[in-house]
Amino acid sequence: MNLRIENARVILPDEIANVAVEIAGGLISGLATSDADAVIDAQGMILAPAMVDIHGDAFERQVMPRPGVHFPLDAALLETDRQLAANGIATAYHALTLSWEPGLRSVKTGTEIVARLAALAPRLTVENRVQLRWETFCFEAEPLITAGLDSPLRPAIAFNDHTSMIARDPAVPIQDRLFEQHPDFAVRDLNDSSFLGTLDERAKRSQMSRADYAQLFRDMWERRPAVPEVIARIAAKGRAQQVPMLSHDDTQAETRDYFRALGAQIAEFPMNVATARHARERGDFIVFGAPNAARGGSHLGSPGAGEMVAAGLCDILASDYFYPAMLAAVARLTADGVAPLAEIWKLVSTNPAEALGLRDRGQIAVGQRADLVLIDWPEGGTPVIRRTLVAGRVAYLAGAMT
Repeated sequence: MNLRIENARVILPDEIANVAVEIAGGLISGLATSDADAVIDAQGMILAPAMVDIHGDAFERQVMPRPGVHFPLDAALLETDRQLAANGIATAYHALTLSWEPGLRSVKTGTEIVARLAALAPRLTVENRVQLRWETFCFEAEPLITAGLDSPLRPAIAFNDHTSMIARDPAVPIQDRLFEQHPDFAVRDLNDSSFLGTLDERAKRSQMSRADYAQLFRDMWERRPAVPEVIARIAAKGRAQQVPMLSHDDTQAETRDYFRALGAQIAEFPMNVATARHARERGDFIVFGAPNAARGGSHLGSPGAGEMVAAGLCDILASDYFYPAMLAAVARLTADGVAPLAEIWKLVSTNPAEALGLRDRGQIAVGQRADLVLIDWPEGGTPVIRRTLVAGRVAYLAGAMT
């Protein structure tokens, strides 16, 4: 069935215009009024490219709604899919942490989630992909990463090193720590009682006692000399499959240069301005969290995403831990006059699609996949998604519309 959406203000690549958008065969077929089998009168609405989420881990709250409380995976993933559609996200990369920790972020749980997403694919309303968010001390994840690279929906690989982050000397601010492989990287006493006191939340998430978690951590830390070799091997596999790769929480130009040389051309959540500026000078894509932009600052004390957008040091906003944050961030940045809406919207659509190599979506143009959202956004009010289309089919519909 052909479809036409008319009377909306349409966010085009370089402007907002009143133009009818025609859909046929799941693609945008025209930007003018013509005969169609069905017409959506979107008077008063904004029509925008559906959002592309490069990093979102809010699905963890469906999988484990409370610490230690696991929910059936199929029900959790189907609910996550509904939340994505309702928030205008047509393509989602679930930040699937593959850690040496047991429990929610274990390789075992990650393997199960990847399998269930594949099995549920015919029933999902949006495109659910995965970001293999690999903790670099977790060598056990390599078989899953290798298998994931052959999946029909290409994953992304994100290099994370929270192990070194935990082991660092607390006198060194997290945003200023050295490159994790630097010989002068300052490490705390892993047997000190003050260190044990920092592990409660992680131990609880892993359903372990503090003492057992601490011993597991010490065992993992012994792997440190072998980590660079395994990173290089995983990166080589990613390059061979031409999947997008990211480095996470970089704090030094040295860190960014190291991962860029391995093929990771996306800087995800750089933790200080100098590193973000270095990434910009080298032509990397730069990602910050939409919750940061929506709230007006980082809960970790890292750079403010809104300030980074204004400074030209942010290309992409990710949902991070809260799916509604992407639209909320766009609304706040627009209200604050950081940039025109057509430019800000690229942070959640065009730019992440480009960074991820998804050339068929992210903008409203003839030949693009018809991933679209209709937004009820009264002047001075809070925007809300009323309709989400994925490849021309309705994934979400709310409100009285004809």
